[in-house]
Amino acid sequence: MTSAHQAAATSDTQDGRIPAYEALARDIRSRGILTVFGLMSDDTALFVTTLDAMGVRFYGARHENTAVAMAEGYAAATGALGVAIIGRGPATANALHGTMYAHRTGSRVLLIFGASSTSQTGGPDAKAFNAAGVMHAAGLTTFLAANSAGARRTLGDAIDATQGGGCVSLLLPMNVQMGMVDYPGALAAPGPLAASPVQRQAARAAAVEAAATVIARSRKPLFIVGLGAHRSGARAAIERLADQVGAVIATSLKGKDMFHGYAYNAGVVGSFSHAAGRRLIDQADCIVAIGASLNQRTTSYGTSLPVDVPLVHVDLAPSQIGRLYHADVALIADARTAAEQLAQALPQRTEADKPLHTEQNRRLLAEHDLSSEFQSAATPRTMDPRSMAIELDKLLPPDRNAVYDAGNFLQVIPFISGIGPDHIKNTVDFASVGMGFGTALGFARGTPERTTVLFIGDGGFLMTMGELETAAREDLPLVIIVINDSAYGAELHFLKMRDMPVSKSVFADIDFAPVAEAFGFQAHTVRTLDELRALAPLLRNPDGPILLDCKIN
Repeated sequence: MTSAHQAAATSDTQDGRIPAYEALARDIRSRGILTVFGLMSDDTALFVTTLDAMGVRFYGARHENTAVAMAEGYAAATGALGVAIIGRGPATANALHGTMYAHRTGSRVLLIFGASSTSQTGGPDAKAFNAAGVMHAAGLTTFLAANSAGARRTLGDAIDATQGGGCVSLLLPMNVQMGMVDYPGALAAPGPLAASPVQRQAARAAAVEAAATVIARSRKPLFIVGLGAHRSGARAAIERLADQVGAVIATSLKGKDMFHGYAYNAGVVGSFSHAAGRRLIDQADCIVAIGASLNQRTTSYGTSLPVDVPLVHVDLAPSQIGRLYHADVALIADARTAAEQLAQALPQRTEADKPLHTEQNRRLLAEHDLSSEFQSAATPRTMDPRSMAIELDKLLPPDRNAVYDAGNFLQVIPFISGIGPDHIKNTVDFASVGMGFGTALGFARGTPERTTVLFIGDGGFLMTMGELETAAREDLPLVIIVINDSAYGAELHFLKMRDMPVSKSVFADIDFAPVAEAFGFQAHTVRTLDELRALAPLLRNPDGPILLDCKIN
């Protein structure tokens, strides 16, 4: 805030009136929001600088998509509201990719967009853009501050609309921001925002009885557990139920590593499963899906689960049950409550009635060596990505966040462990490349006590590498692992499978390390496992931003 503006604001405050943008900034501060993200534009500059001067730290990105992803990553990491402030017109259009991504994740995100003045004078507005129409078409709940006097109430309504989760947009026209308003104090003194409460809902007794009947008839039940169950705090209840009925537990990709330490944890089911887990999954004669949507990645397009076995589906949202995969019995309830209800309805089985719970199976899962699943295809100048991932899993700090961009490199996920779903973030909700970098920056800001590692392909990195400057400028600690196959890998394989030329999917073998060094990163080009192991001291105790350009076959 300039000295002239501070003087003007002080004078206006003495008269009991201040600019609406300052009133909005004060209301955001009064809600306990101390971190916002964005990219400054002429129509948001006063709002942004006022917030920052008030102690609401503004973290600026170099592209609007990244700014939105940063807010989403922060929300995902903390459970708090993520806020991004973006300009109008072309800035809003630039942010649409990130907006759709944030909307799909279900995280609590408020996107504040500038908008053209509602009383436009002086000729056509070159930045004119029907943002309200676009946001509505995209499925977002959208608020428009129609006048200065009502802007504060509209902001409050927009913030409140995020409480149940999801992405909400707020449009602030320039003339509305600049109008003078009375400011007697924060509206209704709302106080800091609380995290969204966990919904507790019990299933109907008849549904529980039907589900219990199905499970009781099975001898080898399989539980498929998703992120919804994790958010419900259902781990302990699900493990007790699995012990009671002799079930093996597997998770969706988003529920990965939820059951670390459980003896009959079969890992991820579907496209990212491992051989030991698949051996037990294939034996299941009953499936109970708990807080998992059973999408095509989880079911491998219907090929990864036993066919013709009964399926019980537990979810809070009735619309999710049977939407992507058949369900024979529906339990509309939160995961923890449903697991507790089923435990009460089912008898305790004897050890003889739990054929999956054997010492042999326990050892099969505990002793499974992931490197036995493949034959390394390293070359003198490239690493096998699976071998590389196994090595990185040993070298990186165990207490870490892992954020993944989208792309063919996601094949490394099964070989990298995590500390649970809260610390693993897959940015595939819009099936798009390029959301990982911003999301990782938001994670790093939200959990500075923990190392955040971004796994990103060279295609996604080329889209977003300007954010190297953001990480350095905003002092956001990050370890970036560029998994570099010099190609759009998925498209290359797609073309090969159809005997088509691949030249348009292939890149030059670019060394990204010198570029990262220019922005202040510690950076290395890595072509062999020995070169990777030599970086063990750097990776065990990361200090400052680090980038490894890992060349893979």
